Amino acid sequence: MNKYKYLLSLIVLSISLLACGASSNNTEVAFEKSSAAKTTTSASTSTSESGGGGARDNSIKVLKPEASGTKVDGNDDATIDSSNAADGYVMVKYTGSAAKVRMLIETPAGNTYNYLMALDGNYDVYPLSEGSGTYKIGVYENLHDDQYAAAFTQSVNVTLKDEYSMFLYPNAYVDFNSGSNAVKKGQELASSATTDLEVVQNVYHYIIENVEYDYDKAETVQSGYIPTVDETLSTGKGICFDYASLMGAMLRSQGIPTRLEIGYAGTEYHAWISVYIKDQGWIDDVIQFDGSKWTLMDPTLGSYAKTSIIKKYREDAGYYQLKYKY
Repeated sequence: MNKYKYLLSLIVLSISLLACGASSNNTEVAFEKSSAAKTTTSASTSTSESGGGGARDNSIKVLKPEASGTKVDGNDDATIDSSNAADGYVMVKYTGSAAKVRMLIETPAGNTYNYLMALDGNYDVYPLSEGSGTYKIGVYENLHDDQYAAAFTQSVNVTLKDEYSMFLYPNAYVDFNSGSNAVKKGQELASSATTDLEVVQNVYHYIIENVEYDYDKAETVQSGYIPTVDETLSTGKGICFDYASLMGAMLRSQGIPTRLEIGYAGTEYHAWISVYIKDQGWIDDVIQFDGSKWTLMDPTLGSYAKTSIIKKYREDAGYYQLKYKY
């Protein structure tokens, strides 16, 4: 198949959320290889291990993204498998010869997610995180400087099964598998819980009490940095990206939909999470769950700020400004 190519100029911006600091208008997501989210043959089902008691099933639940081959488009350079788009993700691989490749997803709302692809010829998973509708997916090869040409583009019409499933799967930003230490720790923290709310509470308090903000890392971290949840767990240090990724892995592997969110906290580019649970309750009189909407949690802020400060920021409707969700 002949490639349809056209020139595309992209301004490559650094992902300054890594330092949880300076303002940014970033639209780039450096999407590197996700070991937990790569498979072309295994079933898209959960891996479970027995867990704690009580009324809640606290076993480990890890969903496996799959390129199942029932809906595939592409050419010699790029392939898009949208077989499981209804579950909120597509699988994309690049098999061409370019040294640098980007994958862009334009959402139904017109937002553009810009990913740096791994060039190993394997499928990577990309979330369709902004609801049902038509997503425009394109793989672009770098020509020189900021000039790119389309290797393959395809529109995918998506009708999601629900708004939660894509936030249960592993991905490059929340990378885990059933053998991850973070997943095992999440199960340990959930073992005494009888409700999802108690799991969230246990995980939240563990992270804010055992992970310190790493100021040195914030000063030196490089663009394209991707969190490693087990490293954050073992070192007990991290930046906002690490906090959000670790908590996301622990909760997703307990079957609790969790979004890693990127945007602005005040004037600073920042990462946090939002969770959805069916229970009703409070955590520390700061974060309310009403069972009908996603509820924002900021474990980075919780790790060093006083409860009164957290409450103040949470009550400011304009403090958190969401741009991207994964």
